Amino acid sequence: MPDGHLLLVLHAHLPFIRHPEDPHFIEEEWLVEAITETYIPILSRLERLVREGIHTRLTMTWSPPLCEMLADPLLQERYRWRVARLLELAEQEVPAKANTPFAAAALMYRDHLRFCLSVMERFHGNLLRWVCELRDQGVLEPITCGATHGFLPLMLTSEARRAQIQVAVENFQKHFGEKPRGIWLPECGFTPGVEELLKLFGIRYFFLDTHGIYYGEPRPRFGVYAPVYAPNGVAAFGRDPESSRSVWSSQTGYPGDPLYREFYRDLGYDGEYPYIRNFLHPDGVRRNLGLKYHRVTGKVALNEKLAYEPAPAFARAMDHAGDFVANRIRQAQSVKHLIGKTPLIVSPYDAELFGHWWFEGPQFIESIFHACQSLSHQILPVSGTEYLNEYPVHQVVMPSASSWGDAGFNGVWLNPTNDWIYPHLHSAEERMGEVVRRHPEATGDLRRVLNQMGRELLLAQSSDWAFIMTTGTTVPYAVRRTRDHINRFTGLYEQVMRGEIDRAALETIEWRDSIFQELDYRWWR
Repeated sequence: MPDGHLLLVLHAHLPFIRHPEDPHFIEEEWLVEAITETYIPILSRLERLVREGIHTRLTMTWSPPLCEMLADPLLQERYRWRVARLLELAEQEVPAKANTPFAAAALMYRDHLRFCLSVMERFHGNLLRWVCELRDQGVLEPITCGATHGFLPLMLTSEARRAQIQVAVENFQKHFGEKPRGIWLPECGFTPGVEELLKLFGIRYFFLDTHGIYYGEPRPRFGVYAPVYAPNGVAAFGRDPESSRSVWSSQTGYPGDPLYREFYRDLGYDGEYPYIRNFLHPDGVRRNLGLKYHRVTGKVALNEKLAYEPAPAFARAMDHAGDFVANRIRQAQSVKHLIGKTPLIVSPYDAELFGHWWFEGPQFIESIFHACQSLSHQILPVSGTEYLNEYPVHQVVMPSASSWGDAGFNGVWLNPTNDWIYPHLHSAEERMGEVVRRHPEATGDLRRVLNQMGRELLLAQSSDWAFIMTTGTTVPYAVRRTRDHINRFTGLYEQVMRGEIDRAALETIEWRDSIFQELDYRWWR
């Protein structure tokens, strides 16, 4: 019997960004960066762990918008083109950086970009095939999320919440060939009643922030160190705050180590303009290219950062993984003594932290599993389903309303920067219900319009737009997306109410917002 179990969870999500009208749309780079720096590095390390026979269990969200983008032929082709262009620059960088402190990093970038293109060739452009392989090998448990990462506690109608869950389940079935067993509630946003929707669609478990468990009724006997069952039997896992701090803390977290790569220093700004001009966006504005040659160094100005050296940085990630596991063992031993049973430590993180923000993070993830095995499984990695199958008896607790946002509730997604969106979203929810009741069995173009109204409502509900408005990053884009989807929804609603469908306008909207082709408007009943 181990001293504890470790449930390591990565939440992979991006908003649906697909602009067929513009081959150089800037925000599409978010997907390129995530594939190159996070998804491929993590999946390749899981594959290596399989080859080495290391006991590995990783639970990982693949949100429906992310799945739709990864499976989209247009975005696959654009990914190949953009990475091939960056590889051209990386090939030039190898001789340019030879015999300098940056030589090893230049070689690393060239080799990694070549590897990324080979992976896309191997899986015919669709990384979800790789996810399915790793699932079938037992090392990766994929789970779903809300349809468009809509923040459930701020939705007006139960039909809107239900549609977010049903679309997610049906989309998971489309991409993975089975129903999801677990779900990451968008932003860990929970309000009583959501558990009933999860039960309705066969979902066994979900995740909550710490206080969602601690403030449950009755008080949980084992805190967050064991899952609880909601009264209807759906299990809730609570986040362990101690393991979260070791990674997330800006003061003591591992990613701040001086040897690690500095995110905010990039060739897109450092390079001579004539040299990098052809690799920038056509507008010529300097932006990050992803080739970064400096390390964190310490609390110094960006221009004082030292050269990045990959080998010692990745060795440090291995050391930090060993420290993480050793701390989890000590934590588990202490908690076991207090609660009288083997604890479960739930460690959830945004997937994009590992690789994109913390470049050495995928190595850290891989080394966690090595460290668990080398320490004789004193702490044993498990997946969500595996743990519930092995330990099916747990306390019944009604979780508290909560989120994992700042202050723990709804303030990130409802504040003076973004509160203007909710009257429009709530009106659209009510209008969606209205047209479904009016046309319970629509056919032909009317059915197409109603299905597209569902897509536009879902896309407008994405919590990413409200989050961006709060944080102040790319706010004009978030505002534009919210307005565009509401306007398209409203235009289609008016066509339905007039009984006059503009087929040309409908086709244009379908071309732009092609997400969820399996969607059925009747899911809003």
